[in-house]
Amino acid sequence: MVRDLHTGTDAARLMSLLMLVFSVSPILAPLAGSAVIAFAGWRGVFWAVTLAAVAGLAMMVKLLDETRPASERVESSLGSALSAYWLLLRDSHYLGLVFIGSFAMAGFFTYLANSSFVMIDHYGLSPAMYSVAFGVNAAAFIAASQFTGSLGERYGLVNLVKFGVVCCGVAMVAMFVYFATGGDNIWVLIVLYFIASGFMGLVIPTTGVLALEMHGAIAGTASALLGTLQMLTGALAMAVVGLFTDGRPLPMVAGMAAGALIALVLTWLTLGGARSEPTGRAQQA
Repeated sequence: MVRDLHTGTDAARLMSLLMLVFSVSPILAPLAGSAVIAFAGWRGVFWAVTLAAVAGLAMMVKLLDETRPASERVESSLGSALSAYWLLLRDSHYLGLVFIGSFAMAGFFTYLANSSFVMIDHYGLSPAMYSVAFGVNAAAFIAASQFTGSLGERYGLVNLVKFGVVCCGVAMVAMFVYFATGGDNIWVLIVLYFIASGFMGLVIPTTGVLALEMHGAIAGTASALLGTLQMLTGALAMAVVGLFTDGRPLPMVAGMAAGALIALVLTWLTLGGARSEPTGRAQQA
């Protein structure tokens, strides 16, 4: 929907607002889940999720209008969908941007899957304090993502991705080196991941905008494939790190750093000779 209505830095600004909404959930979910469990037991969580899904479906039907003009709509069929996916899967620039964001996000998935064991079992945080620590890192992502529009307008979206990926990679590698050399301080983990989360907030919405920029005619399909590949990459990262998990920080940190370094290599390969910078709405497909 964002791609139907906007491109360039305008799209980046709106994607940042979407990130704001999406990122609130990691802050509120542990607290809300604890409250539901206290009043209705663990089964109540599933009832709450079901009610939220029904409410979301009703709001979509009632409040969301079609954003693509009738004159610009393409045929909707199995054949057209397969053709669109085939086009996207042969576009190395699109896939490069998708996987830059995917591997940057893989660090978050790795942290999501392992941080409760590390911080509660290894460091002894209470569940409530763990929720606070988790929320602080999510807040860094939220806050930084709100600057993508203005920073992209000033420095260019491609340069913003490069800067964010490099800085995120530096923070992640510093964290890995610290724990790999015997360090074991929870504050190093929290502070360095706070910094890395902030730079991820610059990378993820911006790579999404750039990936969809050249595929306005099939933006829905491009967005669907982008989201699917991000989730699959995150799931794969969690599975691989899970093979080495022992309750200590190092395996988790190694997985997070590996994702950041892969994103850095992909950025160099994809954006070293980047296509011309998208600037605004006039470049609608």
